[in-house]
Amino acid sequence: MAGTYGKQKTVRDMILSLALIGVAAAVIYLFIPHDDHAPDLPRVDYRVELLTARRAASYPVAAPEGLPDSWKATSVRFQGDQNDRWHLGFQDPDGQYVAVEQSTQTRQDFIDDASQGAHATRTTEKIDGRVWTRYTGGRYDALVLEGTKGSTTVVAGTASFARLTTMVQALKTA
Repeated sequence: MAGTYGKQKTVRDMILSLALIGVAAAVIYLFIPHDDHAPDLPRVDYRVELLTARRAASYPVAAPEGLPDSWKATSVRFQGDQNDRWHLGFQDPDGQYVAVEQSTQTRQDFIDDASQGAHATRTTEKIDGRVWTRYTGGRYDALVLEGTKGSTTVVAGTASFARLTTMVQALKTA
């Protein structure tokens, strides 16, 4: 009989301990602040990098003009040693990502990289007199302009095609 009482006490103690841990976890979850939304990305000023890229690149470098302040530039880089690669990333008004990518890299390799593996569709859009091809993919959708003075331009991201088109319409070269 003595062995049975000890086992019951052990099981009861384990259940009480588990209940106490559950209560402590619930209290911590309820009263410790936690934030589940994406962090607020800082706005970057890309004017200096744009001027540098426009001087150094072998093609006309594109950047948007006239976008509302609700579009936030979040990343910029020019890599002259990597096929004159230009990147300008934005967060659109809906919080989605839109990037302008240009390069003299081999066309298909560059499109695959810049669009995160998206595939060409048969759909094209004529924007400001130029024909852009739609690409769709698992991660990004894209609008691609090929063969403009030795470079390829890709506007890609998680945003809708309407937002990608807005970006394309705002692009200017100098």
